[in-house]
Amino acid sequence: MTKFSDLKLDPKVLKAVESAGYTEPTPIQEGAIPPALEGRDVLGIAQTGTGKTASFTLPMITLLKRGRARARMPRSLVLAPTRELAAQVAENFDTYAQHTKLTKALLIGGVSFKEQDVLIDRGVDVLIATPGRLLDHFERGKLLLTGVQIMVVDEADRMLDMGFIPDIERIFSLTPFTRQTLFFSATMAPEIERITNTFLSNPAKVEVARAATASENIKQGVVMFKASRRDREGSEKRKLLRSLIESEAEACRNAIIFCNRKVDVDIVAKSMKKYGLDAAPIHGDLEQSQRMKTLDGFRDGTLRFLVASDVAARGLDIPDVSHVFNYDVPSHAEDYVHRIGRTGRAGKKGTAMMICVPKDEKNLEDIERLIKTEIPRLANPQGAIPAEAEAPVDAAEEKPKRTRTRSRKKPVEDAPSPASAPLEAAPAPVEEDRPEPRPSRSRGGRNRGRRSEDRKEDAVVGMGDDLPSFIAKSFEERMATAD
Repeated sequence: MTKFSDLKLDPKVLKAVESAGYTEPTPIQEGAIPPALEGRDVLGIAQTGTGKTASFTLPMITLLKRGRARARMPRSLVLAPTRELAAQVAENFDTYAQHTKLTKALLIGGVSFKEQDVLIDRGVDVLIATPGRLLDHFERGKLLLTGVQIMVVDEADRMLDMGFIPDIERIFSLTPFTRQTLFFSATMAPEIERITNTFLSNPAKVEVARAATASENIKQGVVMFKASRRDREGSEKRKLLRSLIESEAEACRNAIIFCNRKVDVDIVAKSMKKYGLDAAPIHGDLEQSQRMKTLDGFRDGTLRFLVASDVAARGLDIPDVSHVFNYDVPSHAEDYVHRIGRTGRAGKKGTAMMICVPKDEKNLEDIERLIKTEIPRLANPQGAIPAEAEAPVDAAEEKPKRTRTRSRKKPVEDAPSPASAPLEAAPAPVEEDRPEPRPSRSRGGRNRGRRSEDRKEDAVVGMGDDLPSFIAKSFEERMATAD
């Protein structure tokens, strides 16, 4: 059995490791530390929760024990995708470098530039940063990367998901070609492989587990759920989440609830607090101080439930999480592995439960294809029929059909249809009920032959009583000749 004392680490580093309570390295640590101490590039592939942070922190401290930092020129650089992960790396560095005189600076968003500039101006041995804030300092002329001897890229696949790859490539170009590069990722997407082939020189590849696999210590399950109505899906889904938590009440010491959208994080956290569950949200739109306060409360046990977006899925070292609830099926299959990896860490048992609605079934299939296993289906704790057991409902049947009628008048509901009405003898027509025929118009202008009740019955019908004399003259001559 390999021990840390067999890895040729600096005695001061070993002392700090023993003080932290560790004696035996994890497989990724055992495989990555020796080539890193030799100065080789390292490509580490391991699932989350396997101790990757110590895999580069311990050899870095050992290699940097000699030398002196210069102002604005850090000797080593660690890139992390999120503020929380960067802060965690800084905490690990403080733990393992407590017996040395090495200095560090943490460059993350949500913190004043002025405070960070003061640390950089003094000179630091280790610079831990997120890509965006690092480039902000560089473009302001406050930082030079020409003195970087060791460069670490942590959670590279998460960098890819967050769109940081162009920034990573630019940062690589700002560092010396002779640097040592330690590259860690949980999966090897084609883009990640391209970067490693470009910027790593003959790396020692350390792969301790198949890429994107779930730990065997995690008990998984999924509830197939379909809401009674589309507009009630949110409330019924939150009720199901509370039922799942109640069903695990005895074993659930604490839990992380993952949502895909930030707005759902806030809604779910508010709903849980309303029903007496001690919960708080954490996502990228919150202030950094609030995020750190929430994480500290979850770590020390004063907060039981953490409702999070994927900002908390990668790299956060919360060693004793008993449950993970996926309120939403993650859109990317790899995120499922990282989410459930928050539980079952350091050899402990963990439970991961997920809610799947019909629209997320394709994402569920992608997850099962990635982890090469079928996630067990769980019964609905509310006693409802699972969605997969129900007869499929046509989308057209969910809403009543709307028929378009030509008439805008509201139809009489009680009127019988012509086909169903009984046949009756038609009443004899009444003359008085017949409408008077509309007089026709002549092309020559107004109709001068309208009836008038004032007219006599023997009145001449046609041109009226006011016939001009010159028109009637020809008729009078003919009549006289005929007589």
